[in-house]
Amino acid sequence: MRDQVWAALATVVDPELDRPLTELGFVRSVAIDGAAVEVHLRLPTSFCAPNFAWLMASDAYDAVADVPGVRHVVVELDDHHDSELINRGLAAGKGYRETFGHEALESLDELRETFRRKAYVVAMERAITRLLPRNVAELTLADVPDGDPVFRHRAALGLSLDGSEPLLTDQYGGPPGPLELRRARSVRISVEGNAHFCRGLLATRYENEVLT
Repeated sequence: MRDQVWAALATVVDPELDRPLTELGFVRSVAIDGAAVEVHLRLPTSFCAPNFAWLMASDAYDAVADVPGVRHVVVELDDHHDSELINRGLAAGKGYRETFGHEALESLDELRETFRRKAYVVAMERAITRLLPRNVAELTLADVPDGDPVFRHRAALGLSLDGSEPLLTDQYGGPPGPLELRRARSVRISVEGNAHFCRGLLATRYENEVLT
């Protein structure tokens, strides 16, 4: 079952970096006792945004709970300034707003949508860059190899997957602006820079820790 649990956790991504928690090193430990699974998560700093922390912890809980044979799940976030609140909310089966009360000022659905569009833009820019120096204005989805992440992100946004669709669009799948590719490239560079920075912070914070 351990492999299945880790595979489930690999489907959970940092909403801003669009990288699996397992790849980023955010899964601190996994303990399995029969049909019970306990997962501990860790983040690069104690002050990572509470809404991001909640998204990752709650998504990890849901992913592990869906593993066949798992009957009891505990997911805890360690070493965060809101660890106690988040862990208590997850254990009680509460949602984000119920857990954070008046502090929950924004909808997590809106936050997820924002980062889905950001992830799409990054995937689109990468797909285009791999096809250069071809004429960007003439590129379509038919030019992109099957399995490219751009298809997954378009599907998540409800965008057409027809091969005749232009590859370069704005974040909503509409006609691109004159500087769209440059904007997309700046988003991708920012995301990659943040990912590198987070890995460095995590490695420093837990320098001597062995994951289990």
